[in-house]
Amino acid sequence: MRRPSYQPARFAAFARGLVLALVWVPVLLGSAAATAKEAADAATNPALEARVMAVSEELRCLVCQNQTIADSHADLAVDLRNQIRTKLQAGESEREIKAYMVERYGDFVLYRPPLKATTVLLWVGPFALLALAAFALWRTIRQRAQRLAAAAPSDAELARARRLLKPDPAGHSDR
Repeated sequence: MRRPSYQPARFAAFARGLVLALVWVPVLLGSAAATAKEAADAATNPALEARVMAVSEELRCLVCQNQTIADSHADLAVDLRNQIRTKLQAGESEREIKAYMVERYGDFVLYRPPLKATTVLLWVGPFALLALAAFALWRTIRQRAQRLAAAAPSDAELARARRLLKPDPAGHSDR
């Protein structure tokens, strides 16, 4: 009776797959449990969750930067929502929570920062860039019109061109 031969390549592939499964299954289950906990918190007290989302919609995600923490799924945004939830449960007002976040992260954390000396560039910057772009466009169009006007043929050049393009009645071609 012949014994099956030992195949190290097949055994190595099996071992790698087993190790990957043993590593990734707990990681994936752990992330699903974290998501399930957040959903369970929302289901237990809908009024509190509505207040959490109202405050979260006024704060910027510091990881994503173009989303509110209500819209973001980044770990920091989830942590900040949980912190807001805890502070609301402790009886803090929405204004106090926003003041705490500004104290900790600066005015940048506010999705609509107040107009003051440190944030004036955030408010004026886009309009200044728009004005600069409009000026650049106007200047480019003006320079192009001047170049076209300078490149226009003179009266003598136009007369010569007409003379050259006029058909010869005798059919001679002495140009």
